[in-house]
Amino acid sequence: MVETLPVGRSQLHQQRLELKRRVMSLLSSHKTLLTVLWIAAFGSVFLWQRSIGGAGFSMFAKAGPGRSIPKMRPFVFNLTDFGGVGDGVADETAAFERAILTISKFGKKGGAQLNVPPGKWLTAPFNLTSHMTLFLAEDAEILGVQDEKRWPLMPPLPSYGHGREHKGARFGSLIHGQNLRDVVITGHNGTINGQGQSWWKKFRQKLLNNTRGPLVQIMWSSDIVISSITLRDSPFWTFHPYDCKNITVRNVTILAPILEAPNTDGIDPDSCEDMVIEDCYISVGDDAIAIKSGWDQYGIAYGRPSRNILIRNLIVRSMVRNMCNYSDDNKNSALTEPCHSAGVSIGSEMSGGVYNVTVENVLIWSSRRAVRIKTAVGRGGYVRDITYQNLTFDGARVGIVIKTDYNEHPDDDFDRKALPIVRDISFTEIYGQGVRVPVRIHGSEDIPIRNVTFRDMSIGITYKRKHVFQCAFVEGCVIGTVFPAPCENLDRYDEEGRLILRSEAQNVTDIDYDI
Repeated sequence: MVETLPVGRSQLHQQRLELKRRVMSLLSSHKTLLTVLWIAAFGSVFLWQRSIGGAGFSMFAKAGPGRSIPKMRPFVFNLTDFGGVGDGVADETAAFERAILTISKFGKKGGAQLNVPPGKWLTAPFNLTSHMTLFLAEDAEILGVQDEKRWPLMPPLPSYGHGREHKGARFGSLIHGQNLRDVVITGHNGTINGQGQSWWKKFRQKLLNNTRGPLVQIMWSSDIVISSITLRDSPFWTFHPYDCKNITVRNVTILAPILEAPNTDGIDPDSCEDMVIEDCYISVGDDAIAIKSGWDQYGIAYGRPSRNILIRNLIVRSMVRNMCNYSDDNKNSALTEPCHSAGVSIGSEMSGGVYNVTVENVLIWSSRRAVRIKTAVGRGGYVRDITYQNLTFDGARVGIVIKTDYNEHPDDDFDRKALPIVRDISFTEIYGQGVRVPVRIHGSEDIPIRNVTFRDMSIGITYKRKHVFQCAFVEGCVIGTVFPAPCENLDRYDEEGRLILRSEAQNVTDIDYDI
C-alpha cells in the first residue's frame, strides 16, 4: 500500500517545495549571493563599529529591557549568585570558579546553565566543565585581564613539540577546557573580549618569553557548540579546538583589527573531526580559518588528522601581511615570499593529515589571499579530498594559493625526507572581482600537486598580465569555461567531459611573486 498526502496537505507540500526551489535558485546566482552577503557584511561591521564607538551614537539605542534568557538545562544559575558584580572593575575570577564548581556537580542530572547578565565581567582565565551551558546575555561582556602573570603557563601541545612562538611553555587560554563532553557557549550575542592590545604590543616589542594564549581553547573533548556570541581581540588564535570531535560553530562573529593584531586567527580546527562552521562573520588579523594537525615530526608522531569538516555560509576578511617567523626562537625559515594571511587556510601545520573538507558559499573580501593550502618539506602528512564550491572573491590580492615551500620548522630535527602529499582538490563555481592573481599553485619536484580540478570559474582581474593563472608541478584538469585562461599544466575538457587537449607540461613553472 502506498501512502499519499491528503489533497490540501499535498498542495501545501508542493508549494513549500516550489518556494524552496525558487529561493535556492535565487541564491545560486553568484551575483545575487554577492549582493546578499555584502548587505550582511555591511550590517555586521556597522553594528560592530556602533558597539565600540561609545554612547554618542543613538540610532539603535535600546527602547526597552533586554531579552529574557532561555532555560537550556535543568538547572540554571546566574553569575551574581556567586558574588559577580559586572562593573568592569571588580575581579570576577572567583565568581566564575565557584559557579563552575557548583555546575560540575550536576553532570548526571542533565547539567546546568550559567547565565552571565548584562555588564562587564573582568576575569583571569578559568576552566569549563562537562554538561555545561555558558550563556552570555545581550550586553554581557567577559573581559580578559591584561596582566600576563594571571594567565597560567601550560606544556607545549604534543603535536607541536614547542610553543608556536617560543620554545617551552605556552600561556593558557582565557576560557579553557580539557577532556570535556557536552559544552555549549552561546547567548544573545554577548561578547568574550580578550583585550589583546597589550599582548600584541608586547609581542611586537619582543617582551614575551612564552607563546601567547588563545581566547577560547577546548582540548580532547567532544560535543561542543559555540553559537550566537561575539569573540573579539584575542591575544593569539581566537577559537582553538584541539583534538576534538563533533564541534559546531554557528552564527558567531569574530573580530580583531586587520592590522597590528598579529596571529589573531579566527577559528583553528587542530586535529579535529566532524566539525561544522557555518553562518559566521570573521574579520581578523590573520587567517579567518586555518585547519591544522600538528607540526613536522611532532605532528607525524601524534598522528591525529583533521577530517570531516564543513565550512559554509561565511563572510570573512583577512588583510594583514604577517611576520613569517613568529619569534627569534625560530631560525628555520627559508620562505621565498612574504608571509600573508588568508580567508580560509589549510596548514601549514598539517603533519597529521587533513582530508574530507568542504568549503562552500563563502564570500572573502578585501583579503591578501582568499583560500590557501600551505605545506613544506619536513611536514609529512597529506592534504586530500578538499572541495571548494560557490566561492566569491572581492578585492583579494591572490585568489587561490597552494604553496609547498612554507619552510618554517619547530627545530632542526625535522625529517627532510618527510614529504607531504597534496592531491584530489576541486574548485567549482568560483567567482570574483578586483583580484590581482586568481590562481597560484606552486608545487615542486619533491611535492607535486595531483588531481586538481577547476570547473565554472570567472574571476575579474586587475592586473593585465598574461600569466595570472600561475602553476608549477601540478597535474589536473579544467572542465568547461574558466576565466582567466588556465595554465598549460592542466588538461582541458569541454562541459560534457570530453577531452579537448592533453597537457604535456605538468612540470612547467610559471610562478611570478612580483605580481
